Amino acid sequence: MPIKFGTDGWRAIIAEDFTVQNVRYCAQGLADYLLHKDGGMGGVVIGYDTRFASERFAVAAAEVMAGNGIKSRLCTSTVPTPVVSFGVQHYHAAGGIVITASHNPPEWNGFKIKDSHGASAPVEIEREIEKRIPDIIDHNQVNSVPLEEGLRQQTIEYTDLFTEYQGQIGKLVDLQAVRAAGFRVAVDPMFGAGAGYFSRIIGSADTIVMEIHGERNPCFPGMKQPEPIASNLGGLSSFVESNKTDVGLATDGDADRIGIIDEKGRPLTPLQIFALLALYLLEVRGQRGAIIRTVTTTRMVNKLAQMYGVPVFETKVGFKHVAPIMMAENALIGGEESSGFGYRGHIPERDGILSGLFFLDLMAKMNKTPSELIEYLYSLVGPHHYHRADIHFNPEQRDSIINQALNMPAFIAGQRVQETKTIDGYHFTLADGSWLLIRFSGTEPLLRIYAEAESPQRARELVAEGKKLLGIESSNNQLPNSNAK
Repeated sequence: MPIKFGTDGWRAIIAEDFTVQNVRYCAQGLADYLLHKDGGMGGVVIGYDTRFASERFAVAAAEVMAGNGIKSRLCTSTVPTPVVSFGVQHYHAAGGIVITASHNPPEWNGFKIKDSHGASAPVEIEREIEKRIPDIIDHNQVNSVPLEEGLRQQTIEYTDLFTEYQGQIGKLVDLQAVRAAGFRVAVDPMFGAGAGYFSRIIGSADTIVMEIHGERNPCFPGMKQPEPIASNLGGLSSFVESNKTDVGLATDGDADRIGIIDEKGRPLTPLQIFALLALYLLEVRGQRGAIIRTVTTTRMVNKLAQMYGVPVFETKVGFKHVAPIMMAENALIGGEESSGFGYRGHIPERDGILSGLFFLDLMAKMNKTPSELIEYLYSLVGPHHYHRADIHFNPEQRDSIINQALNMPAFIAGQRVQETKTIDGYHFTLADGSWLLIRFSGTEPLLRIYAEAESPQRARELVAEGKKLLGIESSNNQLPNSNAK
């Protein structure tokens, strides 16, 4: 299967397409691009997550960089993606590589590329790299040296970025307030690269951090995939309830996304989290600046933006579309529906650890529980509820799905369609302010249906109506004859 970059890098099934040799091909493509651009000046930072053999894949990438005379700083252990992005900035590197499939199921791994800003590589850079790979494969043009030789020649150097990253976080978060708040915080890193980060950054304090699923386990037991969504957070919800903690925080496999459980064991939706973090920066911190959101995220941030007099920019899904606008506009916050949020003054990339710490500071500054924060938010912008369904499909059905979406009726679930947008998928805004979106995942063979409405029941009704209009069997979330597993 050809190596193709999707929403954020290249992802594939381990041992089928995601092999050491294919990682070498990707690394050589990046090396060729960097050498052509500026001779590879600045080198690269290479990190990896807790998935099966991620460290071996990372070493293979470092060996290829060394074989091309490009210095690589290879992380000494598993590390969150945002820490690698910060490392690119810290070392003024030409770019970065992260071996991770983020939130994908355990059989997947991936090759993420960071640009010189630490952001996800833009589409044009990924295309430049992608188009070089077939020729590299055809002629087996991979330059590589063994790890030991690279270390001896100092073209490979080990690095531990925790101390520098912690210092950066201390500049952005009022850690003294968080430490003194006396919170009982439950943390679930989902067996991923974020394990230990909240407890190490907060340290010994009045606020106590209790972690579950902190060990490395590439099978991610008890969850379909290490994604901090409600269906995967039952263990954290139970822990919050049984231990009477004030909040639960979860990070995905590479810790660039955040999930939050309130004090009653109920998960907040990603759209609620985005709106609360925007409110925190606008009201509590008194900051001003543009808000960047993907088409899948909440319209609550639009209402907040109106209240505080700041602009909102809408983009396609994927932080590689968010980051360039964040940098161009010096934006306050950028976010996407997958619970990934980036901030001004940090990296133009998602950071689940910083997001969790900002949320703790919001709780401390406003002296409110998570559920009280939601009530306060709704008092400002009105109630907004969200629902999403993921449907497996046979890629051969893609065109028929598109035709169905293009032929949506003028009314959906009893409301007139006021606006249709195709910036990324098929987005329908209804007369009552609710919306429905149908789009294909950029990383997996999945069709996703999203909705936001004034009540949970209405959001679910809209998703069900979307399924019905596409001819999807609601009982098993599959398209007819989809061969989904």
